[in-house]
Amino acid sequence: MIEQRVIIEMGMGNDLHGMNYQKAAARAIEDAIRHSTLPIFDSIGLDHSVMRVQVTVAVQAPDKIDCDALVAGLPRGRATVRAVTGGLNVPNPESGDTAVIATAAVEAFLPAQSGKWKPV
Repeated sequence: MIEQRVIIEMGMGNDLHGMNYQKAAARAIEDAIRHSTLPIFDSIGLDHSVMRVQVTVAVQAPDKIDCDALVAGLPRGRATVRAVTGGLNVPNPESGDTAVIATAAVEAFLPAQSGKWKPV
């Protein structure tokens, strides 16, 4: 089946005091999807289950990410989450705390939709 990427959103999230990579990653994903809407489903009569969602989240310790838990937090589509090395750890030499910054890319793919748009 030929798919078309219909959206890509980027987000950033952090955990300022707990050095919790999971929390920062979840916040980055939430930041990305909070800025988007997909009216295409109503426009052409598609069910959300046909959408494949591919998430890439980047943190300095990707082995500390529970990708399945992040998938469970996504609202629609058939989702996968992949954790990679990236983001930032920002140490505070005065307190010994480290702020964790995560980035996320959320991509949505649909089966090819050529000729299925309804004129307005």
